[in-house]
This record gives sequence, C-alpha cells and structure tokens, in this order.
Amino acid sequence: MTGGLAVRGSLWLGAVNLVSKSSQMVVTLVLAALLTEGELGLVALAVALVNLGQVVQSIGVYDVISRTEHDPRRMAGTVLTMSVGVGALLAAVLFAAAGPITALLGAPDAEPLVRLAALSLPFSAAGGVQMGLMHRDLDFRRRMLPDAGSAVLGAVVTVVLASQDFGAASLIVGMLCTAVAQPVLGALAGGGLRPSWHADVAAEALRWISVVGPAAVVAALVINVDYLAIGHVLGPDAVGVYSLAYRIAWVPYIMVAVVLGAVAFPLCAKLVRTGQRHELAAVMGRFTRAVLVVTGGLYLVVALLGDRVVVLGARWSSAALPLVLLCGYGLGISVLHIWYQAVKATGHAVLYLKLEAAHLALIVVALVVATGHGVAAVAGAQLVVAWVMVPLTWWRLRALGVAPAVGGMAARVAAAALIGATPVVLLDRLGVFGAVDSLVGALAEGVVLVLAYGVGTLLTHRNALDELRGGLR
Repeated sequence: MTGGLAVRGSLWLGAVNLVSKSSQMVVTLVLAALLTEGELGLVALAVALVNLGQVVQSIGVYDVISRTEHDPRRMAGTVLTMSVGVGALLAAVLFAAAGPITALLGAPDAEPLVRLAALSLPFSAAGGVQMGLMHRDLDFRRRMLPDAGSAVLGAVVTVVLASQDFGAASLIVGMLCTAVAQPVLGALAGGGLRPSWHADVAAEALRWISVVGPAAVVAALVINVDYLAIGHVLGPDAVGVYSLAYRIAWVPYIMVAVVLGAVAFPLCAKLVRTGQRHELAAVMGRFTRAVLVVTGGLYLVVALLGDRVVVLGARWSSAALPLVLLCGYGLGISVLHIWYQAVKATGHAVLYLKLEAAHLALIVVALVVATGHGVAAVAGAQLVVAWVMVPLTWWRLRALGVAPAVGGMAARVAAAALIGATPVVLLDRLGVFGAVDSLVGALAEGVVLVLAYGVGTLLTHRNALDELRGGLR
C-alpha cells in the first residue's frame, strides 16, 4: 500500500515537474541564446536574492502542514496568514534596500530587477501554502494546474519579452507572472484557502519554525551563497557563466530529487504518525535508489555533453568545465535532499539544522579559498563539500535507525553508468557525432547515452524494476 502510494505520487508530481521545469529549461536556453554573460549574471543575482526571500517567508511552516495532528485546514489557514504577512514585509524591505544590496554584490545594475522581483514574494507565499496542503494528502494531481500552468505562463511571457529585446527584465517579469498566477490557479483547482488565525495550531507552527525555519534559511544560503560570492569577487559576467552551468546542472535535481523528496516527506511523516517507523529504512532505501538511478543517469548525460554547451554560442565555452563539476555536486545534493526528509519527518529538526549549518560552514570556507580562482574552482568546491556531507549524513541516519543500505545500489548505478558511457566515448573519438558545436551531433550523442544507460540499468537493477512494476499495480 505504502509503496504503491509513493510510486503513484512520484509519477503525478513527476508529470507536474516535467511540464513546469521543462518550460524553465526552455527559458534558460532562450536566455542563453539572447542575453550576454553580464545580463544573465544580473538576472541570476536578482533571482538568488528573491529565492532567499522565498525561503525566509516560508520559514519552514509548509512541512508542518504534513506533520500536524490538528485539522490540516486550520493549520493551513494560520500558516497562510504567517507566510503571506512575512512575504509582504520582506518584499517591502528588499524593495527599499535593493540599491545597497546590489552595490555590495558588485552589480548595481541589478537594482531595478531586484525591486521588480521582490513584488512576487507574497504571491509565492500563498501558492506555497496551497502546495503544502496538497502534499499532506499526497494529492499531487491537483498541482498540475497551479504549478505547471503558472510555470508555462511565466515561460511564455519570458520568451516573448526576450525575443522583443526586453533583455534581463524578461525573466523577472515572467517570474512575477508565475508567482501571481500560482495561487489564482490553485484556487481554481480546489486548493483555495482563506487567511485565519488559531492560537493552538499557531503555537505548534511556531515551535516548528523555531528550528526548521533557521535550517531552511541556512539551506537556501547553501544553494545561493556561491552566486553572491562570485558576484562580489568576480563580477556579473562570471555570474552569468556560472549561472548557465548551474541552471543546466540544477534540472535533474529539481525534476527528480525535489519530486521524490516532496513525496518522501509526507509519506515518512505518515509512517511516524501511524506507528510504522520501522518501515522508514526500507522506504529511504527505495527513494535513495530511485534518486541514484534516475539523477545518476541524467547527470551522466549532461556531464558527457558538457563541452557541447557551445551550441548555445561560443561565448559559453568557459561554462563547460563548471557544468561537469556541478553534475557531481547535483548528484550529491540530490541524495542529501532525500535523506533530510527522513531526518525532518522523524522529528529531529535540530539535527537537520546542524547538518545544514555544517554544510554552510564548509562551503563558506571553501568559497573563501576558491572564488578568486574562477568559476570552475567554485564548482569544484561545491562538489567536494557536498560529498563530504553525504557520508556524514548517512552516519547520522544510521544513529536514528533509518539509514538505507547504499553500497550495493551505488555499485550497480556505477556499473550502469560505465555501460552507458563506453559506447558514447568510443563513437565520439571516432568522430561519429561531429564537431562540438553541432546541434545534431549533441542530440545524437544524448540519444545514444540515454539508450545505453537504459540498457545498463535494465541489466543491473532487475529486482528494483520488478518492485516498481508491483507498486504500479
């Protein structure tokens, strides 16, 4: 029952993310083709600042909707009041302080972009609470309209404006359209909520916020501090190059790990609520294997195609090495993201905060050393720190009694990757895929990679595939 619920939830959320994140990928490619490195860098800095604001406004409360034993709608209404209120306050602060902040980051031209992007915060807060309520019930089908629909709308607006030479503002206007549309479409999908205030559930939410809120902010800093460091030390052009590599490497994480994590947390929380904690290790094993197999394959494809980023223009050649390194980083944080769901679901919010704080401390130290050496050094620092955190987190899961057995599954994924990479490397050396800037060659190489990795996965994961088919029935 649990396995089938997880599989169906993952498939529905995967479909939602396939639409929404594919539209974002189209936006990334269009902007890379139409904007300069500096323009893309300004956009990346503005988005990074607003992303931090989105995490602060959520203050960790979305998860409490899945965990609460109170009436979830009463909790959601109270959380809506909290989150939208904080979002409005943050929007005002960011709007007023955009000038000094962007000057500190070495990108004063980003000031109007930050101010425009800040207006999205209250709307994204409302949409996030709606999603939290849907997650509790594992009702991901209803996310299709608000999540995918708003993303497609924002992507269309961005592409149209970019094609009309609106420059860096194109993405910010599209992002604002997405944020406004999400709660509106969520209400149309039956997820509408009214702000309310209930002291009992507010007290529960505030207890959760006191630990998970800071952890969420720290996690957001872990993800965005590299942009801020590059902007301050190397300038907007370097941010643009790094941003392109990061956006491409971010896709498998968003489309797979975030999807599975969104299913894993409410599922693990339900197991804890219903006294089935003993099943958590097995559940974590299935989710970890899924992340390793799927994101591992996607990152293999992206890494081996990394030098073909020049298809988007010769000016992006310096993004190739950072892209390859960030693929390794992406695989590491994908695993960490899944494991953190078990930590939070079992009620160990303080441990989650400690793990995220350790990650942030390590990456800050690494960035101090690496940033002056260029964007490839920053990507390498991210890679190393992420994989230092993986065994550390597994050790903590083991102490909680929920650690998955990873040795065998990691070896099988590595074997599948070797099977997938071997024919592609040989064919490439023979010149079958043509010049590095050939779009046709890139597509052909990608197809061969996917097929070969698929064969390798079928050969090395037969039992897991049988289990998946059983979960679908």
